Amino acid sequence: MVPRPGSPPQSTPSQVRRKRRATILAAAILLLTIHATLLAWEALRQGPAWDEVGHVAAGLSHWMRGEFGSYRVNPPLARMVAVLPVLAAGVQMDWTRFGNAPPSRMEFSAGRDLALANGPRSFWLFTLARWACIPFSLVGGLVCLVWARKLYGDAAGLVALALWCFSPSLLGFGGLVGPDVAAAALGTVAGYAFWCWLKTPHWMRAVLAGVALGLAELTKMTWIVLFFLWPVLWLLYRGPRPNRQPLAEWRRQGRQLFVAFLLALCLINLGYGCEDSFQPLGEYRFFSGLLTGRPPAEGLVPRPGNRFADTWLAALPVPLPGNYVLGIDVQRSEFDRKMWSYLRGEWRFGGWWYYYLYGMAVKEPLGTWGVVLLAVSLTVGCRGCSASWRDELLLVAPAVVVLVLVSAHTGFNHHLRYVFPMYPFAFIWSSKIALASKFRCFKTAAAGKLALGWAIASSLWVFPHNQSYFNELVGGPANGHYHMHASNTDWGQDLLYLKRWLDEHPEARPLSLALWMPLIDPALAGIDHVGPPPQDAPRPGWHAISVNEIHADGGGYLYFLQLRPVASAGYSILIYHVTLEEARRLRRQLGVFRPSDVP
Repeated sequence: MVPRPGSPPQSTPSQVRRKRRATILAAAILLLTIHATLLAWEALRQGPAWDEVGHVAAGLSHWMRGEFGSYRVNPPLARMVAVLPVLAAGVQMDWTRFGNAPPSRMEFSAGRDLALANGPRSFWLFTLARWACIPFSLVGGLVCLVWARKLYGDAAGLVALALWCFSPSLLGFGGLVGPDVAAAALGTVAGYAFWCWLKTPHWMRAVLAGVALGLAELTKMTWIVLFFLWPVLWLLYRGPRPNRQPLAEWRRQGRQLFVAFLLALCLINLGYGCEDSFQPLGEYRFFSGLLTGRPPAEGLVPRPGNRFADTWLAALPVPLPGNYVLGIDVQRSEFDRKMWSYLRGEWRFGGWWYYYLYGMAVKEPLGTWGVVLLAVSLTVGCRGCSASWRDELLLVAPAVVVLVLVSAHTGFNHHLRYVFPMYPFAFIWSSKIALASKFRCFKTAAAGKLALGWAIASSLWVFPHNQSYFNELVGGPANGHYHMHASNTDWGQDLLYLKRWLDEHPEARPLSLALWMPLIDPALAGIDHVGPPPQDAPRPGWHAISVNEIHADGGGYLYFLQLRPVASAGYSILIYHVTLEEARRLRRQLGVFRPSDVP
């Protein structure tokens, strides 16, 4: 068609594509910038969380002492990256009381010593360590964008990126020192690299897949399952085709996959400084029932042993670092012994098979669930809205395997973060809702936009307290402590918010304080307190109680649930001003009233 004289020039197809790419790039940069800014602000404002204290101390031990026995239940990559700016800034550390013989967990006491040695400056050091972990989350979002875009188109890439950037779980933990978000990010990098190799299997892509796999393995031991899953996925992806590939091609690809695994093993060993690599299997001292060959002793520290010591396998060199192997054993040993777990007001010695399903149901935004359900409906009802079953298998299989793997461990249930590695795969698969308009499913497209907007708004509504996020199904984060415990609600993160509240309310003194986080002395944050409240019944005055202490096994502070808090620090520390009349009333109800108890 010839344009009319004076009409604006029409864009060529190549110009349209360039404009679209520029728009996608600008939107992606904006989303990632917002995500990084939110994480950086959250990292600055929150107090040290439970595991962070141990991770920072362990990371310092890796660099300063050259050992990897501290925090051996998780590989060292994330914490070694985290402490680099801490080392550059200068840190004081006393290692005199430190020991790391399995199955001990001395990293937490070392973290307490770290905080005491550096005083109030330790809060700044933890902030630096957190900021160093933010790039892991940015990498995860970028891979979600790229993979979803290749499967479902440009708009889908932005949907997957938005789900990642505004997930309350990833916002809540992406600004902390720990392996969970790093494992989700690098696990997705490994999955994407493997998918690229499956699409075009040649040596360079096999090398990249092996490097990505090795880095993922250095974040969290959950990903050891990929050494078993990838061969199965390879056979399924390349096998059932009308034109069978020749045997020589199978052999070539098999060699490439073997080299990828070999590279991953080399990276794992290098990540541990080759510490005790290739140690004979019979020389290990194990503690788990799986590796000692003894029935697990619930609640007790087991005796060391080795079921392979008197077998021909004893001389077999293990091609992994010693502390990587011992970390797997210590994890298994902890599940063998079992621990008390909490769900919906019930304490149980052990756990629930549905714990993580329930946790995702109440801790992920209802809008996110709406996106997932709409993606399911499109998969069933619109054939063109899905990629090939082979391509989608590379997303569904890792997510399902991670969920099944962690749900199978019912020795205890404490942390929803164990299933974070499955999230990006689910986000990418769900991003297919962006195809609804293309296939004239306009109602589904409108519902998808509404659901995505709801998910983002719901998450930002509770920022920067996303770690305590619960969705509207259970009444939001204010009611979350009735449903879950530990890092899902209260991990010590709101200590500095309590300090700020006290600075604004000098009348709230003397203050009694009961926090679930014993590793950081509140005095380091400038919080003066007179000890914990009595556990038998209330006394008049000001009290600050963390929600995990209120619901702690034994219920010493459950009586506070009969009172209305006057304020809160975040959603994890409730602040009460108990009057004389309230104290007397509650003590009568509890049957402990004595005239001399309450003036």
